[in-house]
Amino acid sequence: CHELDKLAELLNGADKVMIYVVIGCAGAHDQVMALAEKLKAPVGYTLKGKMFLECDNPHDVGMTGFIGGSACADAIHECDVLLLLGTDFPWKDFLVTKSRVAQILDRPERLGRRTHVELGLAGDVIPSLEALLPRIKSHKNDTFLKERLEARTHNRERLREHAEDTGKPGAISPEFLAATLDKYADDDAIFTSDTGMSTVWAGRYLRATGKRTLMGSYSHGSMASAMPQAIGSAFAGNGRQVIACCGDGGISMLLGDIMTIAQYQLPVKLIVFNNGSLGMVEIEMQLAGIPDNQTDLHNPKLAQVAEACGIKGIRVEDPARLDAAIKEALDHDGPVLVDVTTDHNAVGMPPHTSLKQLEAYTMSQAKMVLDGRSLEVIAHAKANLKYMGDL
Repeated sequence: CHELDKLAELLNGADKVMIYVVIGCAGAHDQVMALAEKLKAPVGYTLKGKMFLECDNPHDVGMTGFIGGSACADAIHECDVLLLLGTDFPWKDFLVTKSRVAQILDRPERLGRRTHVELGLAGDVIPSLEALLPRIKSHKNDTFLKERLEARTHNRERLREHAEDTGKPGAISPEFLAATLDKYADDDAIFTSDTGMSTVWAGRYLRATGKRTLMGSYSHGSMASAMPQAIGSAFAGNGRQVIACCGDGGISMLLGDIMTIAQYQLPVKLIVFNNGSLGMVEIEMQLAGIPDNQTDLHNPKLAQVAEACGIKGIRVEDPARLDAAIKEALDHDGPVLVDVTTDHNAVGMPPHTSLKQLEAYTMSQAKMVLDGRSLEVIAHAKANLKYMGDL
């Protein structure tokens, strides 16, 4: 194939190749690893591709986007050639690069709609890579790969440090919650997550094992998806453990579906990251230079609501009780709702924050002070000093 020859020529002639993959590479783990080894290329992935490509991946540099880290983001910026495999990653702000870009996608009408593409090939990933691999020469220089792997190690260390900060009563660290959930969940658990901050913590702390599944509304950003997806997974999952990482805003939107879980006694574990706000909306408003408005939530005690519906309810306000509560919930033979009061001020810093975003955020905070909300601004600043090293 002439186009595959052109792609091979492009990759063989580059010193620094970056491979970026998504769910279109499901089942192509071995082919992607073989290509990465030949090219000495770092491999990054989207949230949809995490469970397929994170495990058994010596070239793993993690994710980019709001959830990801600098190892992947910088690889995209610094490479000579960026190879997009099976991906139509929608957040084009995180695909800004001066590198030469090639893309393999089974939907030809979507080639190049997120970033400039010099060479676009229509086709399925597995047969395309199997035909491409014999054309690729083995690269000797692995300096770029080693640099990005070192950055990935640093990203992981920062995540570990955040998870070790358990928080305080009434404001439990959401990183600590997600890491604890990861520790006790089954190796083949099915996770679902709501759109919002619960997805940030799930994406960063739930490790891939090669058997786990992570689902959410990651293309459309529909709220309140975790619980209904968990219900469907419980019916179709053949006995696998099903865990929903819910936001308090998300679960409140479909609170009546708890009755469906109760009626059928589906063994779903609902873990509520209850920070008393629409956290992602709040952050987006602030990054647009707008003081957050109408994002605070006055929630019922959700564990009591669950008990009233016939589901085991556990409320956790003290971080010292979290470990035992998560273990109890996952060991329970039946549905459980764990209502965890997490830190309202905890945010997840993206791998790169532009000067424009920082200016807009500063403007939103200044407007809040002028509006008499200085105590909120001070509390937010104190809580997020620990994240400055992530920028």
